[in-house]
Amino acid sequence: MLYFAYGSNLNHFQMKRRCKDSVYLKKINLKDFKLTFRSKYRAADIEPKKNSIVLGGLFEISKSDERKLDVYEDYPILYKKYYFLYYGKKVMTYTMVKKTSFTFPTDRYLNIVKRGYKDCKLNIIYLKKALKF
Repeated sequence: MLYFAYGSNLNHFQMKRRCKDSVYLKKINLKDFKLTFRSKYRAADIEPKKNSIVLGGLFEISKSDERKLDVYEDYPILYKKYYFLYYGKKVMTYTMVKKTSFTFPTDRYLNIVKRGYKDCKLNIIYLKKALKF
């Protein structure tokens, strides 16, 4: 199955530790969404926004990887699944159930996400934009 990562799961080391079968395919953009950070965990989330994009990584994951991600993402309590089509293929990602207001991520979490941006060769400007509200 195809999985779109946009937060800490962009970090290849972390993703491999969580999902041993995962294979990074390439970087892609999710159109008409924006990146934000929220909840008591101060974690990444996406929300619809016209003419905006979220940069992310496309991974191939197994069924057992998906079950591990479900546990890690606290599905369906904290995150729910969101599906979209990418060149006719179904892609799964997670989006937070409760859309609380913006909270700045912890340094530790932000560093994991920044490393993920490097791993996937994503433009860090998009991450910085998300942190400026």
